[in-house]
Amino acid sequence: MLNFTYHNPTAIVFGRGTIAKLPELIPAADRVLLIYGGGSIKRNGVYEQVREALQDRTMVEFGGIEPNPRYETCLRAVELCRREQIDFLLAVGGGSVIDGTKFIAAALKYAGDEPWDLVKDQAPIHAAAPFGAVLTLPGTASEMNGTAVISRESNQQKLFFSSPHTFPKFSILDPEVTYSLPPRQSANGTIDTFVHVLEQYLTYPVDAPLQDRFAEGILLTLLEEAPKIQADPHNYDARANLMWCATHGLNGLIACGVPEDWASHMIGHELTALYGVDHGRTLALVMPRIMRHQRARKRGKLLQYAARVWGLRDGDEDARIDEAIQRTESFFHSLGVSTAMSDHGVPPEAARLVAERLAARDMRLGEHADLGPDQVEEILRL
Repeated sequence: MLNFTYHNPTAIVFGRGTIAKLPELIPAADRVLLIYGGGSIKRNGVYEQVREALQDRTMVEFGGIEPNPRYETCLRAVELCRREQIDFLLAVGGGSVIDGTKFIAAALKYAGDEPWDLVKDQAPIHAAAPFGAVLTLPGTASEMNGTAVISRESNQQKLFFSSPHTFPKFSILDPEVTYSLPPRQSANGTIDTFVHVLEQYLTYPVDAPLQDRFAEGILLTLLEEAPKIQADPHNYDARANLMWCATHGLNGLIACGVPEDWASHMIGHELTALYGVDHGRTLALVMPRIMRHQRARKRGKLLQYAARVWGLRDGDEDARIDEAIQRTESFFHSLGVSTAMSDHGVPPEAARLVAERLAARDMRLGEHADLGPDQVEEILRL
């Protein structure tokens, strides 16, 4: 097992009716900025719950955070915070709203001239405004990590940043608020979680059996619970289990002491930036292709994945790997998500364009950090 340090300062408040606990979590004298997305929280009752819980607080609202939060939109929120002398940020929404809030929190304390440097150049973050989250769409685990992905419309870039200062102070997770999610969003969140786990698990063995078992437990739970939600969107236990899987999929715990890949995410970000494909759907497109392209170097973990997750323990090893990859794709298909590029409006020339964009930033991908533009193009052409 590799050396590691694990630190997670986010307090999780989980279960029915927990939005009512907001007054206990936000300092009484703080001026609060409520940050949300396109307005779904006003249709599903979450907005009313938040307003009622904080009815005695001074609260300003900022809506309109996009599904891929835009730098330009976040800057408007920064200006509003300064104008209204905001003390505390409250993100109410899915991963995009929380990611946008993380950037707003960091930009408010940034001393440089161009906040985009926090993303483009990974400029050091020495402080961030305090913020919390009410999660409405599980998948990204942004509610319990310090990482965010921000898009800039002017140059079609989608980049990430991460800092110990951009962890939420708390996150409220009430599974009931996910009942009204459209099937498309539920599927995206499930695939995002599944691939998050694979990025940290499907690399090479380093004698970390506990982390492997944690990861496999999340994958098996997703396989068991996702069909229950398709059959009954109001199945509280299934919603709760999926929500908890999503949080643990990327809160740093299963990454302790193991190598990580993240190539599918880096490639997927480019597909979103270029063609507007939902993040979860880009992962469904890219991950099976990476599994096939990298099957020789991932062989040991692919065989373990085949045996422990899919129950494939007998017969030819290559056939087992083929079947495990096929079953992974079939799981994505069962959620209504195609793994064919053309079904998502991604043209053949995307392979070259994505490779060129990554080459321009001199990015090397994968757990060995040696996948260059040629390999990326090969992966997308499979």
